[in-house]
Amino acid sequence: MAGEHRPWRRQREDFWRAHHEAWKLSDLNQREYCEAHRLPRKGFENWRQKFKAEPQPPERKLLYRRGGLSHRLSHTLSHSVSHSPTDAAPRPIVPVPREGRRRAFSEDDKRRIIQEAMQPGEVLSVVARRYGIAARILFRWKQELVAVPRFVTVKITDDGAARGQESAS
Repeated sequence: MAGEHRPWRRQREDFWRAHHEAWKLSDLNQREYCEAHRLPRKGFENWRQKFKAEPQPPERKLLYRRGGLSHRLSHTLSHSVSHSPTDAAPRPIVPVPREGRRRAFSEDDKRRIIQEAMQPGEVLSVVARRYGIAARILFRWKQELVAVPRFVTVKITDDGAARGQESAS
């Protein structure tokens, strides 16, 4: 029994920081963690408050949604098309996103993606998600690549009035 009780001695910051990190990764609450590791709760709480007050590095944020998209992209790029119908049109090759750089799509790929988006029953934003691009980019490609009907100036004349003037002269 005498070996069970040990006097508590003052520990350094690295000791508490290691316990604090381990506690954050564990599924235990603060009380349970302190009891399991035989730590004084008040001391642990004081150090936790101190670590909480320190400036934290900013959390990295994603620039685009990844929701299940990365698997589909990697799946289509890494596997052959043997499991897809052979009569289907060739799908555009989607460049792999690079750290800090924009992806470059060829004009043919842009046209194929736009054509796919314009099929009856297709939703433009769903097609954009399928290829890992923002819907606004697809809207811009559509404006740039799809021929827009141009307006022509038309002069309307009255044929009857023109013939009457010709016969009068």
